[in-house]
Amino acid sequence: MPVDNIWVFGESQDQRPVMVTLELLTKARDLGGSVSVFYAGAEAEGLADEFGKYGAGKVYMVDPGDTLPGAATAKAMAGVIESEKPDLIMFPSTYTGRDVCGALSVILDHPVISNGGSLKVEGDDVIVGTQIFGGQSIVETAFRCPAPHLALIRPKSFTAEPAESGASPEVVKVDLPDVGAQGQTKVLERHVEKSEGPKLEEAAIVVSGGRGLGAAENYKLVEDLAEVLKGAKGASRAIVDAGWVPYSHQVGQTGKVVKPKVYIALGISGAMQHMVGMKDSGHIIAVNKDAEAPIFGITSLGVVGDVHKVVPALIDALKKR
Repeated sequence: MPVDNIWVFGESQDQRPVMVTLELLTKARDLGGSVSVFYAGAEAEGLADEFGKYGAGKVYMVDPGDTLPGAATAKAMAGVIESEKPDLIMFPSTYTGRDVCGALSVILDHPVISNGGSLKVEGDDVIVGTQIFGGQSIVETAFRCPAPHLALIRPKSFTAEPAESGASPEVVKVDLPDVGAQGQTKVLERHVEKSEGPKLEEAAIVVSGGRGLGAAENYKLVEDLAEVLKGAKGASRAIVDAGWVPYSHQVGQTGKVVKPKVYIALGISGAMQHMVGMKDSGHIIAVNKDAEAPIFGITSLGVVGDVHKVVPALIDALKKR
């Protein structure tokens, strides 16, 4: 049976759709059929036009208020699923996306294919590709269950592109159902880590540092180069675990997945877990004194040298241009 009715679970931040929502909408549009967003939040009317620009024809809105969204949002979705019968629901692999998808899986008694990096439809099969062995191999898994198929997709798996003829979608408000004690859990406070410059996951240029910088104070090389290039600052897990920089800077399997036009790795050897998070960048430049560092296997340009000598010279040259 063809995939004619596709839903995307939508999220927002600062009254804007998060980038992964727009990425999933672009993919859903490419698959054909009707595309809808199921959005949990209070400002759907303001976001609807943005969803529409990327192909959404309808936006279902449920407002969980200050409760944790998982259980109640999933139950609300299940009620609409019963009448609208979507064939495929694509969730972003985010904290909220995983929470809602997991709860919906239990309610519907349907399996989830998680950690997806690709998605395609072949005949009657919906197939999700998942990276294994640090991205060295792809496992493709087809659903063998009734619709709707539930797929959790990693950010940056697809490129967000507006539709050629996006229009304002219909907004359908959905009542928040009672979920008993689960609905009593309240969000008392939200903490957003302060950051400067472009967002790591949206930046066109990313400069990351690793253990090869030698010490926490040497991360300033990353900051200075990123500032000159108007790029975002990233880091390997090693220096995040060491407390040199916050977790929000981490690129890799357990951090953020980035896909900038240019990725510059300073003192990063290239562990599989890191390369999963940046290997699809347009151009990868690495500076490392170890000529055998694995990261040189995926670089567009590799510089074998001491970051403490190469980077200051590079910054000086860029400032003179």
